[in-house]
Amino acid sequence: MNAPLKAFGPIKAVIFDMDGLLLDTEGIYTEVTSMIAERYGRTFDWSVKQNIIGRGANDLANYVVQALDLPITAEEFLVIREPLMRERFPKAQAMPGAEELVRHLKAHNIPIAVGTSSSRQSFGQKTTLHREWFALFDFIVTADDPEVGAAKPAPDIFLTAARRLGVAPEDCLVFEDSPFGVTAAKAAGMTAIAIPDAAMADEKYAHADGILRSLKGFIPGACGLPALEWT
Repeated sequence: MNAPLKAFGPIKAVIFDMDGLLLDTEGIYTEVTSMIAERYGRTFDWSVKQNIIGRGANDLANYVVQALDLPITAEEFLVIREPLMRERFPKAQAMPGAEELVRHLKAHNIPIAVGTSSSRQSFGQKTTLHREWFALFDFIVTADDPEVGAAKPAPDIFLTAARRLGVAPEDCLVFEDSPFGVTAAKAAGMTAIAIPDAAMADEKYAHADGILRSLKGFIPGACGLPALEWT
């Protein structure tokens, strides 16, 4: 359920996570990881998945290999995974409200950026069906950006986005679907609204400034942004 938003001042810029927030890619990650697990007689279930949402590729691979006791290295896991992902990513669909909110903010000249744990290559694959509205973002910051030193939950990705937008971190709002992403946003000194997977417990987002179950539950006017009447 939605959790009340904590009070925060007027927002001057908005930074979006991508996977599971703007694009519905988490199902792809689940399908592919399950396929790899099954090759080795293992089962990839929610007890493991809930702990990898929002992790960078290397961190995720290390966790999955250890949690499932796979007889391969994290590097081998990523090599096996890559072609399976590449085949599926271009079919990724937008999450409810994502395109509408992005277009609304852009139309009102609100600085917007993407801050994602994805690489630049996988970003391109995932946005295949959505090039037009992703072109509206002022900046795209990926995990392999040369200015990003560490992946989420470190704040680097979001701090890089804020710096390029020219907006102080305390004036930025971040939308995230993962606890790791919320941790990164708060470490950056930003306001963070969590929009978790329906199966995730709210307790994992106690450090967020609010919890919504969909972007369409967001009321921009409540934080000083131009009002939006959702369609």
